[in-house]
Amino acid sequence: MKSRDALTIPRPAALDVVAVRALGGEPFDPLLREFLDEFYGGSLDTRARAIAAAPARIAPIHDAYLAAVAEHLALRFGLPVPQWVEEPDRFLAKPFFAGGLESLKAILLVESPLAFRRRQIFVSANALSRAREHSGSPPQ
Repeated sequence: MKSRDALTIPRPAALDVVAVRALGGEPFDPLLREFLDEFYGGSLDTRARAIAAAPARIAPIHDAYLAAVAEHLALRFGLPVPQWVEEPDRFLAKPFFAGGLESLKAILLVESPLAFRRRQIFVSANALSRAREHSGSPPQ
């Protein structure tokens, strides 16, 4: 069960908020999952605003990952792709494979969405899936 404080802190509604809170010491992965829950539950306008602002720099992998998330979600939902996702610091010099298991590399190479692959981040095809993503029809 989560602490009482966790119940009072709102989910991050934008990627720049994910970065600020991660820099403040909160774990990146849960913040990103909470962001996705908010994103999938929002209107198209809310979704566009959620990815528009450039997040602060955290660490190379996280910086590239946030850019990949923004680009992937924009393309998937027909939103404007933010210009900040093309900044050179939003791309990795060396490949990163989620999960860290050698046996998964081939699968991740094939499954990774384009926005991730072009940043040398290799994740599963459903890396951004959340239960809320499929609940009901998408808001307009």
